[in-house]
Order: sequence, then C-alpha cells, then structure tokens
Amino acid sequence: MLVLNGRKGAPRMRHLGWFSRLLSVPRWRVATPTAIAALFGVLAALGPLVRGASGAPVAALAHGARTFSLRENGSLHMTSKHNFTLNEQGSASGTITGTIYVHLSIVSTSRVSAEVNIYPRGGSISGNGTANYHRGSKTATFSGSASITRGTGTYAHARGSGLSFSGTITRSNDAITVHMSGRVSD
Repeated sequence: MLVLNGRKGAPRMRHLGWFSRLLSVPRWRVATPTAIAALFGVLAALGPLVRGASGAPVAALAHGARTFSLRENGSLHMTSKHNFTLNEQGSASGTITGTIYVHLSIVSTSRVSAEVNIYPRGGSISGNGTANYHRGSKTATFSGSASITRGTGTYAHARGSGLSFSGTITRSNDAITVHMSGRVSD
C-alpha cells in the first residue's frame, strides 16, 4: 500500500493535486487498488482525446498505416551463380533508392522465383516474387507478381502484396533489370 504526504514512518511523496481531487481521496489516505484502477480507467477513457503535436489524436498517430505507391527500378550485375540461381547486386531507384540484391532462380523453362532485398538509408525492405519466364536469343524476360514480406528500421512495418514484378536478363553476362510497382503500406 502507498501512503501519501509522508505520514509518520512512510516515504515522503509530493502531493498529487488534481489526481487526489479527481478520485475524491484525501491526500493523507491510503491509495487503494480500486482508486488506482479508477484512475487508469479515467486515463484510458481520455486517451483518444489527447492530441499530438500535429493536432491528430495520439492513437491515430501511433497506429495509422500509411499507404503509398511503390515504383522501383533496379540495374544489377551478377555476383555469383549456382546452378539455376543468379545472385545479383546493383542500384535501386524510384520511390526508394539504395542497394538492391536479387536472388533469381529459374525453376522451370517457363517460371522464375526471386528474393528481393533493398537497403535504403534507415532500414531494409524484403520480398518474394514469382513470374512467367520467356527465353529469347539475346535476352530473357520475366513478368509476374511480388509481395513485400518484411522490413527493418524505418521500413519495419512495410507490407504489400500483388505488386507488379518484371524484368530482363541479358544472356551474355547474366545482368538483370528489375521493375516493381504497386501499393505498399507501412
């Protein structure tokens, strides 16, 4: 139990002013669990009315998801190759700029899958994609869909699905270009 205003033998506490008046508890009385629960109930009820610096309710600031259009382009070069997987690195430009890594796997004569990681300033964004694959004489093309599955730092809550995912593979040096676009929330 907590004793207010330093009754003999108890720790000294500053008076709580409007808190004790709000609860109709004299300052010298013992704060009961019921009074503490009532205080938390009042604070919880008033919480949505509290406004942040922007004027928006604090609850909206804390939990509001922002949705934006993502348009990314990447030009990558091969760093390694293992069987039918190309490991690529390059630069991402568009909505987000940074280093991009793609692990592109040719899973059949007509399908590819990819893991895409972008490292902009302040965090990272990762996702997966699958696409139809068509092999030509000098280039191969792919087109399909992708999802953003995780992020870190500034992008910790980034998520998106049904994003457009396409690109080309230059067969002479296995360099790839990647295009990704769609709606993302964070």
